[in-house]
Amino acid sequence: MGYDHAMFGFAPYGPYWRDVRKLAMVELLSNRQLEMLKHVQDSEVEFLIKELYGQWARNKESPALVEMKERFGNLVMNVMVRAIAGKRYFGTHACGDEPKRGKKALDDFMLLVGLFIVSDAIPFLGWLDTVKGYTTDMKRIAKKVDYVLGSWVEEHRQQRLSANNDGAEVDFLHAMLSVIDDGQFSGRDPDTVIKATCLNLILAGYDTTAITLTWALSLLLNNRHALKKAQAELEIHVGKHRQVDGSDIKNLVYLQAIVKETLRLYPPGPLSVPHEAMEDCTVAGFHIQAGTRLLVNLWKLHRDPRVWLDPLEFQPERFLTKHAGLDVRGKSYELLPFGSGRRVCPGISFALEMTHLTLARLLHGFELGVVADSPVDMTEGPGLTAPKATPLEVTIVPRLPLELYSYEAA
Repeated sequence: MGYDHAMFGFAPYGPYWRDVRKLAMVELLSNRQLEMLKHVQDSEVEFLIKELYGQWARNKESPALVEMKERFGNLVMNVMVRAIAGKRYFGTHACGDEPKRGKKALDDFMLLVGLFIVSDAIPFLGWLDTVKGYTTDMKRIAKKVDYVLGSWVEEHRQQRLSANNDGAEVDFLHAMLSVIDDGQFSGRDPDTVIKATCLNLILAGYDTTAITLTWALSLLLNNRHALKKAQAELEIHVGKHRQVDGSDIKNLVYLQAIVKETLRLYPPGPLSVPHEAMEDCTVAGFHIQAGTRLLVNLWKLHRDPRVWLDPLEFQPERFLTKHAGLDVRGKSYELLPFGSGRRVCPGISFALEMTHLTLARLLHGFELGVVADSPVDMTEGPGLTAPKATPLEVTIVPRLPLELYSYEAA
């Protein structure tokens, strides 16, 4: 499913891993590239706010009930696919029926990657995976994902050959095709490298960011005092005469604390990506042989009562007091939602920018609630990440002057 370890997130350390990770960092995830892509994030968040307002308006200006888990997924998918392939998957200017098929294939991919496969631990029992249908499902999903990615690559090749391509938005696929010529790339053919890298970036950015937004809103709805405190902070630093801008985020310290506390309680991946000892070593008196693989239980680490007071409680204030100096970028070992070291998630900046801006715009733009003030179900679902098992249905009412939503009825 991972193009035979061509996805750099699962590739062994070596020249190929270094080359592809560097390519991804320079062409899509560098600060310069993220700055160039800000208009994509901003416009997609703006689309979301307008769509939510439109649903309220169509509800004859009564509180509208919306399912936010799917909307967050569509939002992040739009940003990722626009940045990588120049397409908009959901909403206005969407691409036919491809988005529905593509998103379903990616969701199934994430579910299968997170399953316990017997043959991974005990190879000679691989027949059990075949009996359970896992092997067949993996092959089927891999073909569907490959078809979507292959069509993107072919479309971009045709665009490069077209003389009428001056107005096209430069995206990651265009950049990769410019860098990787028709020769081999660290011993792999160009198409495999391109498709594997695109898949890696979409999976890393789409599922994790959407899940973090879903958990953050769920936690706030179950802790109304924190939601009101965040909205009060927004009124102080932004007011009600304009929309939140990316430049406001640095002043929204309580909002940032909410995101940190969400990442502590619900890290995007409950387990870190595998780390492997490159040579024999000794750690805390234990002899570690070369080739030993380590998976860190981040979910447990973030709820350790020896580190965190009331570890199961949602308390954003802890990041304004005792733990104010902790960051989430892999330097503070008590809090590692994106991992650490060479395998740290390369998309940290993208994920944080997207999460902060979306949450700020949503809290600033709407009064949010749940039907009958019932508590939000916090059951976690299966998979490589830790998705919310049930939908997140929220009631919304605009809280800003209506002209700020710039909604035009369809």
